Amino acid sequence: MSPTPQERRAARHQLGTGSSAPAARRGPSGGRKKPITVDAIISTAFGIVEKEGYEALTMRRLATALETGPSSLYAHVVNKEDLDELLLGRLCAEIDLPEPDPAIWRQQIVGICTQLRDQYLRYPGISRAAFAAAPSNLDTLRVSEGMLAILLAGGIAPQTAAWAIDSLSLYVNAYSLEVTLANKRLSRSDDDWVVSRDELLRRFAALPDTFPQTKRYAAELTAGTVHDRFDFTIGLMIDGLGAAAIPREA
Repeated sequence: MSPTPQERRAARHQLGTGSSAPAARRGPSGGRKKPITVDAIISTAFGIVEKEGYEALTMRRLATALETGPSSLYAHVVNKEDLDELLLGRLCAEIDLPEPDPAIWRQQIVGICTQLRDQYLRYPGISRAAFAAAPSNLDTLRVSEGMLAILLAGGIAPQTAAWAIDSLSLYVNAYSLEVTLANKRLSRSDDDWVVSRDELLRRFAALPDTFPQTKRYAAELTAGTVHDRFDFTIGLMIDGLGAAAIPREA
């Protein structure tokens, strides 16, 4: 008897693999189509997200792209949440984790956060799948394990390090989603909600005098690129961790 999707999911968690035996195609065209595998499902799902955005990814849309029915997908994945977990795991598998170095632990954490950001931005909106999701995929856990090892090597107390990973991940997820939403609005020529810096400066200058600080520091409020702000925020969070680091004995 073939393993159930639940059993396959449990096996993936134990073995760290997203592969499975291909399912046979049914019908007159079955022999001419590529077999359905977990890898094929993941690759096709990424293609949909890259071209159409995460909101377009449904089990029905995925089944159509694979030229099959939704029931064929459920032979490999439990549900949409299971698919999300597989997608995030595939992205995390590509993250390069350095050997923890106490001398440069800050740069190492920044590097991992930046890699995660760039992975999420490759696939518009996919960071939404990471919200309210308990990490259980081994590839996803590999990243949190690596971050924890780096923070501990930097002298961060275990409880502080554990919560720091959660906070950093949440910021990276939210930042990536916001950039995706802003880019989507910018792509619509009839949308006036995303404005240029010059337009923001003009609007701030036109504010009434009940907003003295906003008018005075309009240049500072609108300065920098989105990635400048990302670097600033991650740096600020890590500097706060550094202040809480356990002093090393001489």
